[in-house]
Amino acid sequence: MENTKTTKTISKQTTNQVTKVAVAYGDGIGPEIMKATLKILEASGANIQPEIIEVGEKVYLSGNSSGIEKKSWEVINTNKIILKAPITTPQGKGYKSLNVTLRKSLGLFANVRPVNALHPYVHTNFPNMDVVIIRENEEDLYAGIEHQQTQDVVQCLKLITRPGCEKIVRYAFEYAKLYGRKKVTCMVKDNIMKLTDGLFHNVFKEIAAEYPEIESNSQIIDIGSARLAATPENYDVIVTSNLYGDIISDIAAEIAGSVGMAGSANVGRNVAMFEAIHGSAPDIAGKAIANPSGLLNAAVMMLIHVGKVNIANKIKNAWLTTIEQGYHTADIYEEGQSVQKMSTSEFADKVIENLGNVPEKLTPSTIDEKAGSISIPVYERKQQEQVLVGTDVFINWQGSNPEEIGNALAGLDSYKLKLKMITNRGVKVFPNGMPETYCTDHWRCRFVAIDAVTEGTPKYAPINFEQILALLSNINKIGYEVIKTENLYEFDGKRAFSLGQGE
Repeated sequence: MENTKTTKTISKQTTNQVTKVAVAYGDGIGPEIMKATLKILEASGANIQPEIIEVGEKVYLSGNSSGIEKKSWEVINTNKIILKAPITTPQGKGYKSLNVTLRKSLGLFANVRPVNALHPYVHTNFPNMDVVIIRENEEDLYAGIEHQQTQDVVQCLKLITRPGCEKIVRYAFEYAKLYGRKKVTCMVKDNIMKLTDGLFHNVFKEIAAEYPEIESNSQIIDIGSARLAATPENYDVIVTSNLYGDIISDIAAEIAGSVGMAGSANVGRNVAMFEAIHGSAPDIAGKAIANPSGLLNAAVMMLIHVGKVNIANKIKNAWLTTIEQGYHTADIYEEGQSVQKMSTSEFADKVIENLGNVPEKLTPSTIDEKAGSISIPVYERKQQEQVLVGTDVFINWQGSNPEEIGNALAGLDSYKLKLKMITNRGVKVFPNGMPETYCTDHWRCRFVAIDAVTEGTPKYAPINFEQILALLSNINKIGYEVIKTENLYEFDGKRAFSLGQGE
C-alpha cells in the first residue's frame, strides 16, 4: 500500500543515541516500580535520559484540577516520549482522569496491550494465550460529554468518527503485518448501535479488504468478550473502540495470570506514552513488594518504539529468564512452583543479573529491528451531500399520559413539519404506544416533512433551519420546555438517524 500523505508514529534511533524521556514516578507503588525499571534500563545500556515530570495526586491536591503542571507539558512536547508509573486521581471534587487528559490532549489514538501466558511459571488456565488488544483511545463514551437534562434523566454522548475509526483500524492491520500476526478481529455492538458501532464495523471491513493476506472477522462485543475469556488462544489481534477495549484488555490481562504483568503503549502521530496497565495500589505502597513487570514491559515497548530493538529484546529475555528461574514477587509467588519470593528491588537486581541470558522454555523475544515503523495515511474527507429533513425535539415534561403531549404537539401549525412519533427512553409511546411502557420526564418528539410513502418507507422532504426555529417557538408558546434538539439528516440520499423502537 502506498500513500505519499503519511505520518509516521515513531522516530528511529540508534542504540548508542541518548534518548530523553519524560518520566513520571506516579503515586502509590509508582515510585518503587519506576526506580526498579530505570535501574534495569541503565544496566542494559539503553541510554535513556529521564527528565522528571510532576503529575498525579500531589498536583491535583495543590489545586491543579488537570493533575499535570505546565512545565511538565513543556517537557513532554520537547521529548515526545513519556514513561509513566500509575497515578492516583483523588476521589470526588470532579477531578478529570489524567490518563484520559494525556491521551486526548496528545492525540494518543492507539492503545496497544500485548498479553501472553507465562505458563507454567505464572498460573493461568490458558497456556497458549498470545493476544494483542488495540483500542481506540480518544473518542467513544470516553469523550466524557455528559449532561443532566431533566430531573430523572442524564445522558452521555457516544462519539465515533470516521477519521478515528480509520486510524485505529489501519494501525491494527499494520501492527499485525509488521509483527507477523495472522488475524485481526473487530469487536462491536452494531446490532444495537447501528450508526456509531456500525461506522466502526464498516470502516473495519473497508480496510480489511486492503490486507487480504491477514484473516479478518467481526464479533459482537458481548459474545466476543465471553469467548475471549473462555478461549483466548483463538484470538490474535483484537481491534475495538474505547470502552470495549478498556474492558476486554483487563479481561485478557487477568486470565493470562496477572494484571500486574502487562504494559501498554499509547501511540500518537507525534508523541507516545508507555505505562503499566495496573493502578497505583496505595494499599501496598512502601512495602517493597510491588511487581515492576508491567512498567518494565511498557519500557520494553518504548525501546522498540524508538528503534532500540536489540536492547528491548535483551531486557525482555532477561525478564523472561528471571520468571522462568522462579524468582517472583509476591503477587505471582506460588509455593512449590516459585524458587524465591523477592522484593521489588531484588527482582530488578535479578533481571539485571540475567541481562544477556535467554529463556530455555519460555519463548524468547526475537523482535525484528523493523518493528515499530508504523505509518498511517492522513485522513482525506470525501464530500457528501447533506440534506436536513427533520429534527428530534427533546422535551422535559412530568406528565404521564403520552396521548396528552402527543395530541398537543400534533396539533401545532408549523410549516411542513409534522409530529411523526414520540419516544420515551427510545421506545415509541405515541401514536399507538404500549401501556406497559414506563414513561419518565424525558420525551423525544420527532418532527419531519414527509412527501410520500413508498412501500412503507417514508420519503423525507428537505427543510431549512428556519422551519425548526419556528417549530421550537411554537412548542414554547404552548408551554412545553425544550431541553435539546438533534437535527435529522440524509447523507448522499441515505437516512442518517436511527428509527425509534416500534417506529
